[in-house]
Amino acid sequence: MKKLLLILSCAVFFGCSNTDDSSNCNFLFDAGVNLTVNTNLPQFNQLQFTGNGVYVSGQGNAGIWLWRASSTTLYAWDAADPSHEPFTCSTLTDSGIGDIVVCGCDDANEYSLATGYGFGDNTQPCTLQPYRVEPTGNNTYFVSNY
Repeated sequence: MKKLLLILSCAVFFGCSNTDDSSNCNFLFDAGVNLTVNTNLPQFNQLQFTGNGVYVSGQGNAGIWLWRASSTTLYAWDAADPSHEPFTCSTLTDSGIGDIVVCGCDDANEYSLATGYGFGDNTQPCTLQPYRVEPTGNNTYFVSNY
């Protein structure tokens, strides 16, 4: 019994740290995502070309960013900055520079739609929240968090 208490005490003491870099990565909730994307439709037409992104509102925490990574790969990321509590300014918008999206808050966090990682002067330990993308045929994809 003493061994069990010693092991549990060590786990609690060493497992809980105030210096955990990911402690601020818990702002997004598990939002329901159920989206069908047909790149033949005008609102998704840009996704037929590698290196293009499209923002879709009404899904996830603050909408979804879709990114065409290659001719066979489409990524879907939550459009809420994972390093912020949900505010109007924390919705990621197009920076106008390639695959970069930026937070509208004072710290202007930047993330890559190609990787989901933050970068720049304000690199964050949090990554964009990904969603599952399944091709269903005929330039159509199903995006979900299931």
